Amino acid sequence: MPDRAALVTGASSGIGLAIARMLGEEGFALTIAARRPEKLTAAADGLRAAGCEVEAVAANMAEEDGIIAVAAAHRERWGRLDVLVNNAGVGVGAALADIATKRVDMQLDVNLRAVILFYRECADLLRAAGAEHGNALVVNMASISGKTGQPWLSVYSATKAAVIGWTQAMNKELNGDGIKSVALCPGFVDTDMTAFIREQVKPEQMIRPEDISEAVRFVLKTSPNCVVPEIVFQRPGEAL
Repeated sequence: MPDRAALVTGASSGIGLAIARMLGEEGFALTIAARRPEKLTAAADGLRAAGCEVEAVAANMAEEDGIIAVAAAHRERWGRLDVLVNNAGVGVGAALADIATKRVDMQLDVNLRAVILFYRECADLLRAAGAEHGNALVVNMASISGKTGQPWLSVYSATKAAVIGWTQAMNKELNGDGIKSVALCPGFVDTDMTAFIREQVKPEQMIRPEDISEAVRFVLKTSPNCVVPEIVFQRPGEAL
């Protein structure tokens, strides 16, 4: 069994991969999960080449069976969980009249329900880590749009606001077990997910995935008594 282990969803690229890379640098054994097997395999190979111990599990985070399978694979391979990163997410823009029910369901399932189910499936491992060292951590990927709802991203904004509320609730419920939760609330990050806005916001003006991973590194190094419920990332001139 490793000294520390982490599970990161949505880890085949972008923010999730940057966080996984940072955790590997910090000595964590890793389980990485994402929907597309080819991208996930490439990400795992890159992490292993950098010296990380990695278990890769392809799964659809919109499906309960997939979530259960990821948690079970992590448990079988590593036997412990010190850091859970709920990063998998999806955003579909639409005007109110054009909102499709299946896309509402998809965003609710991936952005919110998956977060809830991963807590449920991993609670015993997180509690064991919390009992051991008092500093188990769950990182939930929210968004600046969860702080201030955005037009045409209304469903996405609602799911991210719910993630923030869930994170606050989990801090109150689980902090006594040595588990702290933080919601990351970035503006535009230079990933594939923000390709739609690049005519208005240039990639070099966006937040970098490595900026997000360094924020997680900071939270990792805080004392057990220091709870950081939210971190908001804003570009200059970007309003909450």
